Amino acid sequence: METNQYLEVFIDESKEHLQSCNQQLLELEKNPEDLSIINEIFRSAHTLKGMSATMGYEDLANLTHKMENVLDGIRNQKIVVTPEIVDVLFSSVDDLEAMVESIASGGDGKRDVSEIVKLLQSIENGESLDTIKASAEVASTAITESETAGYTFEAFEQTVIEQSREQGFECYQLIISLRDDCLLKAARVYMVFEVLEKLGEVVKSVPAVEQLEDENFDQEFSVTIITKEASDAIKQKVLKVSEIEKVDVSDVTFNSSASKVEGEKTEEVNQNADTKKETKASTSSNEKHPSSQTKQASVSNKTIRVNIERLDILMNLFEELVIDRGRLEQISKDLNNPELNETVERMSRISGDLQNIILNMRMVPVETVFNRFPRMVRQLARDLNKKIELEVIGAETELDRTVIDEIGDPLVHLIRNALDHGIETPETRIANGKPEQGTVKLKAYHSGNHVFIEIEDDGAGISREKVLKKAISKGVVSEEVAETLSDRQVFELIMASGFSTADQISDISGRGVGLDVVKSTIESLGGSITIDSEEGKGSLFSVQLPLTLSIISVMLVEVEKEKYAIPLSSIIETAIVKKEDIMNAHNQRVIDFRGKVVPLVFLEDVFEVPNEKQEEEFFSIIIVRKGDKMAGLVVDSFIGQQEVVLKSLGDYLADVFAISGATILGNGQVALIVDCNALIK
Repeated sequence: METNQYLEVFIDESKEHLQSCNQQLLELEKNPEDLSIINEIFRSAHTLKGMSATMGYEDLANLTHKMENVLDGIRNQKIVVTPEIVDVLFSSVDDLEAMVESIASGGDGKRDVSEIVKLLQSIENGESLDTIKASAEVASTAITESETAGYTFEAFEQTVIEQSREQGFECYQLIISLRDDCLLKAARVYMVFEVLEKLGEVVKSVPAVEQLEDENFDQEFSVTIITKEASDAIKQKVLKVSEIEKVDVSDVTFNSSASKVEGEKTEEVNQNADTKKETKASTSSNEKHPSSQTKQASVSNKTIRVNIERLDILMNLFEELVIDRGRLEQISKDLNNPELNETVERMSRISGDLQNIILNMRMVPVETVFNRFPRMVRQLARDLNKKIELEVIGAETELDRTVIDEIGDPLVHLIRNALDHGIETPETRIANGKPEQGTVKLKAYHSGNHVFIEIEDDGAGISREKVLKKAISKGVVSEEVAETLSDRQVFELIMASGFSTADQISDISGRGVGLDVVKSTIESLGGSITIDSEEGKGSLFSVQLPLTLSIISVMLVEVEKEKYAIPLSSIIETAIVKKEDIMNAHNQRVIDFRGKVVPLVFLEDVFEVPNEKQEEEFFSIIIVRKGDKMAGLVVDSFIGQQEVVLKSLGDYLADVFAISGATILGNGQVALIVDCNALIK
């Protein structure tokens, strides 16, 4: 079977099954008696095994098979779930993930898993933890199958054979012996396979084909074949190959002794009708798809996988359409032709609907990022000797893929920071009258055109005095300025470069790197981060992100003859201010905006625009916000609101101050997009 065309689907589905295993193992550790969790893990492992074997990845299939045996023992209450056993199962999943990553990067998916296999076998045999650890230390041999008759069949192989028999085929096991003086054993094996493949389909060989090709066997090997030929005819044709001494042919039958574990598994899994369909879909040799496994048959008929590159191309083409739409709207406005106006208006409405569809196609649940954190929290909590529960809320909230790709690392930093600095040790928590188990909440939700992601912990909180003392000693702020700062402004000092309040440097955090990177990454995405904390009660880190980065709504403004675009997400409101209402404070021109002192930023000064006019009596001002800080951008005039395509300035202009990109307007002019975050200090 040609499998290359199914490789991408195999990799995607394998990752989904492994992610499911990770999540369910965390649940299993909390609820070891819940059989439904074990069945879910078993189902994912079983499907992955069938897919791997169908695609020819034997190491992957063999390790998953050993995992299945342990899960089967748990399900049948022969094995009691302990944290140590869950650790071994997690390690198995790690190895499986490494194999899938190897395949995804063009490798063969092979990996030395002998140690983890030994551990799984020890658990399966009911050995004690000490024995299991001893096994791990001496484990050095890879898993091998019986080299002669009596070997067991995998569940998927049984399914293939049983389905073939239903269609009128027979299944035979051939034990082929070469002469003792045979020199080119691999060549004789090749000739035997060539004969057998003309007679039917080979479904299994022992040893595996790779070992046979490397002549890694004695004088005897076994082959299982599905065919419509008679057994005697097969025997005679194989004996015609030179240097074959003997051929024994027997019918393949399944019974408790031949395949005890596999038989039990197949029977139990097949009790579920949906799972039976999954197994058949993923293992049938006649199926043209490596895995048709889905949670609901109806969903599979309405869902297709699309390469993300195709969506990127579609998005780029649509961005060009948006630019042309703006140009048409401008021409229509200039000509003022009723028919043209009507056509352009209709085209704008349809392209607007199309824009929403394309943007929704690119939306990905933040669950794809959140999924990695429960496992990370479990491991870090054990490393830190703390008891911590991660509570995930709103994982179904969707973000554009470009934002999703960038947000993972900042969230890792924030969660590690909460675990290391925030949550106290069980002893400290009990002494402070808290439950010994700390809680970290990871929450996502939509609000307007933004997504908010919050990381909240019920730990020690942030000490204002400790932060200020460190900030002053590091020269981040002066003592005079420190006295005027609000609590939130003080907490935000911990995101200054090189800042750390950790008493000890650890591998987890406390090196003064991390939070400054978090802040710069989030701001580069057009987002912001705020910190609220109460000492002794806990902290809340709130990250605000735009829904998408490609097509944004802006306010177009004019400064002299140049046009600039200011993202609406940053704007609070616009205002016209009289010259006499502008005041001076600390060598800075400011205005009183609803009881708050707001500094003014003159864009003509920032961008060095040549000034050809006399100073006006009135100023056009756009009030923008970054967190709880505000500024008033002074411009010459407002043009109006418009949706524009954000284009990068490229590598040559990567460091232009306060400019995040550019866009092409309807009249063909280029307008620079202002980065308001850079203008607010």
